Amino acid sequence: MSNAAQPLLGRTVVVTRAQEQQGEARKQLEQLGAAVLDLPALVIGPPDEWGPLDDALSELDEFHWLVVSSANGVNAVEERLQLTGRSLSRRPASLKIAAVGRKTAAALEALGAPADFVPPTFVADSLIEHFPVSGWGLRLLLPRVQSGGRTVLAEAFGEAGARVVEVAAYESRCPADMPAVTAEALKNQQVDAITFSSGKTVSHTASLLSECFGADWRALLREVKLISIGPQTSMRCRELLGRVDGEADPHDLEGLVQCCVQVMQTGG
Repeated sequence: MSNAAQPLLGRTVVVTRAQEQQGEARKQLEQLGAAVLDLPALVIGPPDEWGPLDDALSELDEFHWLVVSSANGVNAVEERLQLTGRSLSRRPASLKIAAVGRKTAAALEALGAPADFVPPTFVADSLIEHFPVSGWGLRLLLPRVQSGGRTVLAEAFGEAGARVVEVAAYESRCPADMPAVTAEALKNQQVDAITFSSGKTVSHTASLLSECFGADWRALLREVKLISIGPQTSMRCRELLGRVDGEADPHDLEGLVQCCVQVMQTGG
């Protein structure tokens, strides 16, 4: 295969997605010629307690919209509904679903519960800007990751007059350590780029690097291109890593991979 068809040939890219989400990123990068190293920066698991989500789901017919921003949130909601013989595909007729992101929408499709609304770009701000109805008087359910505080979505919908119920549907924790082969490659300056798919992957990667390499860990990233999936992730990169070298457009996995190619080609 030609270098034109494999623009990442000879490059080593570290992927920081959750362990169970790394397969597709690896496949796309390897097809473009890259050597891919795993640095799973998220461990997806249950929240500390299911009560708030279960309580909200027991009143599903009282909500106008279910707003989901990740496939993890979709899967958690579906699993909890299944425990009581229900499903998103058989949700109350009055309940509509909004999804942020292509992967979130695809997770709903796979369950036979296609989203009623997907914003044109895959970020929370776009959902708010293009939401098909006024928020005033609506009751919205937002299942989300446990840690991280009140979301941009909840604040914006609240300001628009909606009654928002946010509940923890899953948690993304930091792994105990990083794979030895990835640590060795970083130590030996053999990594060309690191891709980040969320602010949490940035935060957890910084923690793992600090734990593994000590106070001077940032020095190992001087020659490494830092590639972000979107605005919030880029903000975290600048905050914790000092810079970001490229931001995906569109803000999804395919955009992240293409941004990696562009940065490698222009940045040498």
